[in-house]
Parts: sequence; structure tokens; C-alpha cells
Amino acid sequence: MKCPHFLTDFHDKEKTPFIGRDPEGDWGIGICRCSACDRIIVRLFSADENYGDNSWSAEKVSYLVRPKIAGRPPVPPEVPKAYAEDYKEACLVIADSPKASAALSRRCLQHLLRGEAKVKHQDLYKEIQEVIDAGKVPSHIAEGLDAVRNIGNFAAHSIKSQSTGEVVPVESGEAEWNLDVLESLFDFYFVAPAKTKARKDALNKKLKDAGKPPVK
Repeated sequence: MKCPHFLTDFHDKEKTPFIGRDPEGDWGIGICRCSACDRIIVRLFSADENYGDNSWSAEKVSYLVRPKIAGRPPVPPEVPKAYAEDYKEACLVIADSPKASAALSRRCLQHLLRGEAKVKHQDLYKEIQEVIDAGKVPSHIAEGLDAVRNIGNFAAHSIKSQSTGEVVPVESGEAEWNLDVLESLFDFYFVAPAKTKARKDALNKKLKDAGKPPVK
């Protein structure tokens, strides 16, 4: 079983007490504690029938109650708090509102590009273009940023489908892509440089102990 708090594997038997029956089936609560992080995990679920003694028919639906997250890895500690908080909030609401999540992740992205890429303060579309044109991020990140611009148009404006005339919503998978791009930028701006610095510092310590000049 994978812990939804930190996505680590653990083994713990879930308790599933029966709480009631309604027209949609028998309902229960699944409760267990992660042996790795010691945090409690709670979910609400329904099945066709409860047989008692922690025994149920095949579940029909299941909702994670605690933690209320999108099942994404925790934000690396190297990421500054201001960016990490916006990212976490975008993760928390994605199941309930992909559109709200996309809006939050775009705000986080804009702050990140202004703070780290030092783009001119314009609208996000132009700021992303400035980063792409500068050629200072890897190609896979540039492609992801380009996709975010298109997702942003759907989330911020009522764009109609050319085939049906209906307003096109932001789907969960598209909002997830925003979060994927943010993760890749976090790694590029904060995680990878921190790892490189740590390795360089360790190497320089060895060189110093050996009486050799440090690497620059």
C-alpha cells in the first residue's frame, strides 16, 4: 500500500467499520496508520453490501478524506515557501475544481518566472514566451511551458468547441500538466543546483584534506 501523505510504501491492515446504508449502497470508513510516517489515513467508501467483521462486497466508490491531496510527491525542501504554498494549494483543490487548480498553478508559475527567470512583468502568456525565447531552460521544460499557455486560455476564458459550440472545460489531466511543469521548474531552479552544490562541497572538502586546490 502506498501512503498518500508522502507516497512511500507501507503495510498496515485497514479497519473498515460500517457507518450506514442509503439508496446508493452500504457505506463505511477505511482507517489505517502509515507505519513509515505515522500519519493517519482516512477514506469514505460505498459497496453493495457489508457482511460485518470488516468484510465488504466490491467497493463502488472511494473518497480520500485525509489527507486531501492529489497524490503527488511532497514539495522538495529546497523550494522557497512562497512557491511551495501556492503549489500545495493547487494540488489540494484539483479533484474538486481543475479550473481553480489551474488558476492557482498559473499564479505560482508567474511568481516563479518573475522571481527566478527575471522576466519582464507582463501577462503570463508573454512571460512564458520570453523564457522560451531566452533558451535558458531545457527543451522538455520549454515544451511544457508552451502547453501551459494553451491550458491557461481554456481556464481563464470561455472558449467554445469548434465542433459542438459548447464551452470547453479544463480537465483534471490538463491541470495536472500545469503541476508537472511546476515540478520540473522546481527541479531546474532549486533541487538540481542544490544537489550540485552539495556534491561540489563534498569534493572540495576531500581535495582540501588532500592538500589540493578546490574545483571552481
